[in-house]
Amino acid sequence: MIEKIFTAMEHKTAIILGATGLTGSILLDKLLRDERYRKIKVFTRNHVAQKHEKIEEYLIDLFELHQFSELFQGDEVYCCIGTTQSKTPDREMYRKVDYCIPATAAKLARKNNINTFQVISAMGADEHSRIFYNRVKGEMEGAVMEQGILNTYILQPSLISGDREERRPFEFILKKIMSVGDHLLVGNLKKYRSIHPETIANAMIILANREYQSGRIQNDEIKKIADS
Repeated sequence: MIEKIFTAMEHKTAIILGATGLTGSILLDKLLRDERYRKIKVFTRNHVAQKHEKIEEYLIDLFELHQFSELFQGDEVYCCIGTTQSKTPDREMYRKVDYCIPATAAKLARKNNINTFQVISAMGADEHSRIFYNRVKGEMEGAVMEQGILNTYILQPSLISGDREERRPFEFILKKIMSVGDHLLVGNLKKYRSIHPETIANAMIILANREYQSGRIQNDEIKKIADS
């Protein structure tokens, strides 16, 4: 991978959706400490925990993101939005979160000539899947890729480890199992190992600042990029 070229004194503006979530909050912390970034625009329903002069926070209804096109200006977009079926059992609402918000963000990025767009999807995403969760993720990926943004990176992590603020009983049990069973997944099964949110955040920042082929990036590749 080759470092992307920027002018000597150029400091970038990043946009984050989902900055109050597990991965998004870690990503925000890292971007705040990164001297390449002078401003972090956060579009969110709730205030972020961090207080910093770099942060430009917009408290909005994310379902109305399209109304804020003039504010949606920057160099890079990081979309860390996501929910679960247990947290959002209504399928229409689930689709609005996991499909509509990322798809709208990608449209705004294209409209405003933002050349780098990253979104967290999931392993198993497939627009033809019989599983609703996987199908919505797959449809979202298609909608994002359709925009033809120059540097488009769709990250497909396996189970994301780490502690969330909200309770997710099934996910908690699965994480406990994976913490023991990860080392048993070897060879072609390594790609199914759980992944830490900091690993995802590291990979996203590296992708934004180095030349890398656009497209879908699977779990094991995310780890390799983060370690590079």
